[in-house]
Amino acid sequence: MIKPFVVNVPQDILDDLKTRIGSTRWPDAITGSGWDYGADLSYMKELTAYWQHSFDWRKVEAEINSYPNFMAEIDGQQIHFMHIKGKGERSVPLIITHGWPGSFLEMIKLIPLLTEDPDFSFDLVIPSIPGFGFSGKITAPGCNSEYVAGLWHQLMTELGYQRYGLQGGDIGAGVSSWTALKYPSHIIGLHLNYIPGSYQPYLADGEQLAEEVLAFKQYAAGWSAREGAYAYLHATKPLTAAYGLNDSPAGLCAWILEKFNSWSDHRGNIENSFTKDELLANISMYWITQTIHSSMRIYNENSKHPLVFKKDDYISVPVGFAEFPMELPTPPRSYIEKGFNIRHWTKMPAGGHFAAAEQPALLAKDLINFYSKLV
Repeated sequence: MIKPFVVNVPQDILDDLKTRIGSTRWPDAITGSGWDYGADLSYMKELTAYWQHSFDWRKVEAEINSYPNFMAEIDGQQIHFMHIKGKGERSVPLIITHGWPGSFLEMIKLIPLLTEDPDFSFDLVIPSIPGFGFSGKITAPGCNSEYVAGLWHQLMTELGYQRYGLQGGDIGAGVSSWTALKYPSHIIGLHLNYIPGSYQPYLADGEQLAEEVLAFKQYAAGWSAREGAYAYLHATKPLTAAYGLNDSPAGLCAWILEKFNSWSDHRGNIENSFTKDELLANISMYWITQTIHSSMRIYNENSKHPLVFKKDDYISVPVGFAEFPMELPTPPRSYIEKGFNIRHWTKMPAGGHFAAAEQPALLAKDLINFYSKLV
């Protein structure tokens, strides 16, 4: 069952948010340490003051509601999604999946770039993963990326798309990869801007990893030691952190903001990549929907069910990859090709982990170049 959906957050939630921001108890910080120990204290005070006194959630609502939004019940789960049909003579159905700590809001800049060309466009389906945004929270075990892939296939089929394309980064890359692996006859192509950290292709007994793969694994382990504490916490004891993050706007803001700073191509100033309004729209989404814990849980579920390929597992559909320079560690192409049928690879001149929000024109152009050759 699919019904139209309109975002209209009760005013008392927004008023309570501002009150809580005003009651923040700030920590101390080492003078001049900036972002070295986590979210920069001076910028946090600047951003939360803007959140309290200037940010307007109603403008975000108006932008969301300017596009067709729907709520679908699939497998007993409530799934929120946007559905924007392309104006092109040729229009490819494409489901785009976000990650953490992002949301479907990241994709809004892509909508006009991908739907309005009169010759070639996309029918965009932009859902929220269960436990994110306005989708329902799954409080039973088992909501991993493979399970979400099954929901997405049911959604696309219910919308009348027997064949469709996939795009994803971060958790969305895992969901999209599982969808391509499970339903290849329904998939036109798979476009990624991230390779899931748990990805392991099948290796025959005795097969040795190439030197470049061993070097990558060493680099990735070092990166994880410096930057990956959040992921270990999400995968092990997310509920403990959620008590504070769900109760303190400043705490939630810091937990999310630090990742947008660390993983974007901002050249020393986060606002080179995102405006305050863009950062706060996404953070407010987590606050309003109280989804910080439910969104973190998928790390725990995926840790029990990683993207490890068995002997006959191979993503045979055409795969395109957009390599952004400030992305999280990306395996060598030779290692990716053991499990993915890479047909298209673009080394991007700029951008980071949040590609759709940071460099929408580059990502949109790459999607058009990839899919226009497949249909």
